[in-house]
Amino acid sequence: MTTTTAGGVAAAAPSALVALPVPTEPVELRQRLRVALLDGAAWEERFGAELGVGDVFWSAWGEALTCAAVTRDDFAAVVRGYRREVWFWVLGDRTWDQAAAGLAGRLLRRTPSA
Repeated sequence: MTTTTAGGVAAAAPSALVALPVPTEPVELRQRLRVALLDGAAWEERFGAELGVGDVFWSAWGEALTCAAVTRDDFAAVVRGYRREVWFWVLGDRTWDQAAAGLAGRLLRRTPSA
């Protein structure tokens, strides 16, 4: 079953076939992001389209997402769309588990094979 989000992006019901466990929190990365961003760094210019956290998640989830027909570009677009929640994690307003689980849910809703 596919639906469309408010932003016009196709979304599917979460897939029970894809497991995206929460990776270990990158505490040092969070600190580097926090310092740079609070000092005024342009987020995507400095840390890339995946906001500096993409490699952490792709390392943990890339194989499962690829098997579910999610490309790295698709993944990057979802991470960019999740920017506010990543920001809340960087600031300490969200836990890593909350941020990661929310991103996992967003990815699973956009999994073509769901």
